Amino acid sequence: MNGFLELFSQYDVLGAFLVNIELTLWSALFSLVLGVILVVMRISPISSLRAVASAYVELFKNLPLTIIMVFMVLGAYAQLKLSFSDTFATNFFWLAVTGLSLYTAAFVCESLRSGINTVPLGQAEAARALGLGFMQSATEIILPQAFRGSVAPLGNTLIALLKNSTVAAAASVSTETSSLMSEMIEFRPDVIIQIFLIFAFGYVILIIPIGMLTTYLSNKLAVRR
Repeated sequence: MNGFLELFSQYDVLGAFLVNIELTLWSALFSLVLGVILVVMRISPISSLRAVASAYVELFKNLPLTIIMVFMVLGAYAQLKLSFSDTFATNFFWLAVTGLSLYTAAFVCESLRSGINTVPLGQAEAARALGLGFMQSATEIILPQAFRGSVAPLGNTLIALLKNSTVAAAASVSTETSSLMSEMIEFRPDVIIQIFLIFAFGYVILIIPIGMLTTYLSNKLAVRR
């Protein structure tokens, strides 16, 4: 017990988890917006939009997240001069958010598309019969039902995003959990088991409530047909 207390007093463990939570929340917001745009493009009657969205999803689904994060630093920042702030830590935080958002948006799109597949074809046909255009049908008829049908896969995507936020170390975010864990193991190898348990239980505490909430909402919002 003393080992745990000593580690918490020497290192800002809670602050590191807070950084990962912030990474997750911002990335979830931006990836949701981009994911909705992508899924609308994928069901669009315009073939070129469908092709672009499909290519994006296939590309980012099959790219390792670490590659994207390294590109954000060595490519987008170092070569393309993409910068969000003059402050080092803030700039790399938002570079990590950008990488996470671009990557996760592909999975958000697929989750929403699985929800769209639960919407009966007659709903879209009825919308067209009422004179609604594609965007009206998508935003007022199809997407609201798709969100209700995709709560569980969206929850799984959020859990994956939270765990993926540890890869932000590859984007030079030095204050998140994986970076702090490496530092702690380097300087305190005598308590390596305690270090592992701190971070393992920390993520369990964060992830279990998300799973329970999405299961509840999935059952609560499920469309009864």
